[in-house]
Amino acid sequence: MIAPRLNEIWVYLSASPLLGLTLTLVAYQAAYWLHRRAGFHPLANPVMLAVAMLVAVLLLTGTPYQRYFEGAQFVHFLLGPATVALAIPLYAQWPRLKAMAGPLLIALVTGSLTAAMSAYTIGSLKGASHESLMSLAPKSVITPIAMAVAERLGGLPSLTAVLVIATGILGAASARYLFNWLRIEDHAVRGFAIGIASHGIGTARALQVSEQAGAFAALAMGLNGLLTALSLPWVLPWVERLLNR
Repeated sequence: MIAPRLNEIWVYLSASPLLGLTLTLVAYQAAYWLHRRAGFHPLANPVMLAVAMLVAVLLLTGTPYQRYFEGAQFVHFLLGPATVALAIPLYAQWPRLKAMAGPLLIALVTGSLTAAMSAYTIGSLKGASHESLMSLAPKSVITPIAMAVAERLGGLPSLTAVLVIATGILGAASARYLFNWLRIEDHAVRGFAIGIASHGIGTARALQVSEQAGAFAALAMGLNGLLTALSLPWVLPWVERLLNR
């Protein structure tokens, strides 16, 4: 009796935009439950787990990504307001932010260029195509900006989206161990670093650690996105001409 009802529910959802929205919310809720059960261990990242669940469901049911995204786009739309809302914890850190303005600016420029050029250099050494290189370079900024930059540079926005998510998950899962190894204890420094390297997913992880870490991560994420969008379209063509690619 239960199985036919579940089948009817699936048939109904698969024919409406509710499918993507429902799958996304259920997958993240389940992933967050597992994350909490694991003691909020960074390796049990809820985004990573939710993505794995969604991929498995779409593959097993043969559901096209386009149909899934018809509903998931509602969650995608909320990325904008959620990013803007990060200004609230940042405002509370305003006095310290002003005191650290100089070092933060140096870290921003250095980190942003390192993130882009290291990906480009490694891809070049591995013989990646022009499209792949242009897709790799903006991997450390939030998805909408990264996809727009990749498209302008002649890359593949869909590939960039995958690389952005992978970069964020890797950073969120490994940053704590790297900071501990480097003996970096300051939450402002930790947050700013992970915000530059791992955009929104890293910022979400930083917010779980402390409000200060989350605030500085949000600042780094926003500034890195702006700097990347303004600089890469003219920096990368210059680098390619220099390397005669």
